Amino acid sequence: MMKNALLSVQQMTSADNAAIAVGIPGMVLMEAAGLGVTEDITRRWQLRPVVVLCGPGNNGGDGFVVARLLADAGWPVRLASLGEIENLKGDAAANAELWQGAVLPLEPSILSKDALVVDALFGAGLTRPLEGRAKDIVEAINSLDLDCVGVDVPSGVDGDSGEIMGTAPKCSLTVTFFRRKPGHMLLPGRDLMGEVVVVDIGIPEDVLLQINPQTFSNGPDLWIRDYPQASSVDNKYSHGHALIVGGGEMTGAARLAATAARRIGAGLATIAVPSAAFDAYAAGDPGNIINRIDDEEAFLELLSDRRKNAVLVGPGCGVNGRTRMLVLAALQSGKPTVLDADALSVFANDPDTLFSAISGAGPVLLTPHDGEFARLFNLEDNKVNLTREAAAVSGAAVLLKGADTVIAMPDGRAVINEGAPPTLATAGSGDVLAGFAVGLLAQGMDIFNAASAACWLHGRAATSFGPGLIAEDLAKSLSGVLRALEIDANNPP
Repeated sequence: MMKNALLSVQQMTSADNAAIAVGIPGMVLMEAAGLGVTEDITRRWQLRPVVVLCGPGNNGGDGFVVARLLADAGWPVRLASLGEIENLKGDAAANAELWQGAVLPLEPSILSKDALVVDALFGAGLTRPLEGRAKDIVEAINSLDLDCVGVDVPSGVDGDSGEIMGTAPKCSLTVTFFRRKPGHMLLPGRDLMGEVVVVDIGIPEDVLLQINPQTFSNGPDLWIRDYPQASSVDNKYSHGHALIVGGGEMTGAARLAATAARRIGAGLATIAVPSAAFDAYAAGDPGNIINRIDDEEAFLELLSDRRKNAVLVGPGCGVNGRTRMLVLAALQSGKPTVLDADALSVFANDPDTLFSAISGAGPVLLTPHDGEFARLFNLEDNKVNLTREAAAVSGAAVLLKGADTVIAMPDGRAVINEGAPPTLATAGSGDVLAGFAVGLLAQGMDIFNAASAACWLHGRAATSFGPGLIAEDLAKSLSGVLRALEIDANNPP
């Protein structure tokens, strides 16, 4: 799990300080950082003119190391500093003294059309928008469309939130140290990173035990040990029975979710539907069981069956009193429950009733998109903090969907998902994601792990299928993804 840890800017400072406290000099860490950037530059590009932009802090110190090492390797290097080098302090000042070349003023005129730019202006430590000469030269980099290497993060991108503070260079490569930061994965800053490379600079791994990170990048390392494994004595009942509520009009949504639940391993999937829509549901997807429910009593009878051990309400249900009633009944059952789409929107004007019901329920996962989230939660912050706060307020696991999906628990744990391709912007893909989640819950997976696994597999299935994706393709593509995951799990590195 610690391999997937993401460190805030403050936590990374703590990691640096902890390494220094156990006897690793700051100069050694800075030299290793500069060496890592240099090695990635020389691996990626052939000999060419380089312009290194150095800022007033340790990020600038890294830049002085990069300039010196590239010059020693025979690369033509020009270095420009923001401010007087006499004002540098500590390790940055010491590395500035080791630079034997000229120090030029930071002006757009130092850039040439064939230059490779190394952005060592501010890194993740910047707390305000770029201005003055720094802003001018970043805008010139983007205007000239130059290859740019970000040291730590592109200057102007918030390392914690991914927010672009006014402007920032669009990088081809970003080299960071020890662990990535949330800002490397969160939009819109993520789109400016290019390839992100993490360099080991000698910080001991055990400093993570002191820091105790609570934010992680999503991946099988986090949840594979909890992932359902089939055995020779299994039958369909031992693989769980997902109960999905369907609506009277958008009948495809619940059918997509039910098929997805079965495809990810649930032994059975029942769709509870209004009698008037029974024929539409029964006409296709023969593996799904269709039950009529026209009132709360009929739904409670279905819920009373202990074999139906996970519930999904929302896809295609409609924003109406029936949906509200079914959500509250599902929560009262104590079964693991996924609430998606209309099951969230129906409480837009009364979120406290929903949160109160969740407080007495079993494990609950909310899967809102941005609009549904805004209607339920009156919160403002970066995406990770937003999702954490929403989980704490609601008492549920919250999966805030998007190209940079964040999943958080009330206890503060959070993951950021990457790898969701733009092809997922198609009707029904969210229904499939909810189906994957309820299918994993039906098989007994922990709710945080189920949400994380469902999200990761959803993105991989979309990537595996490629262009032309529609929601129906996601469950079909899952088989190949699961086969590869099984191989990886059985052959660890």
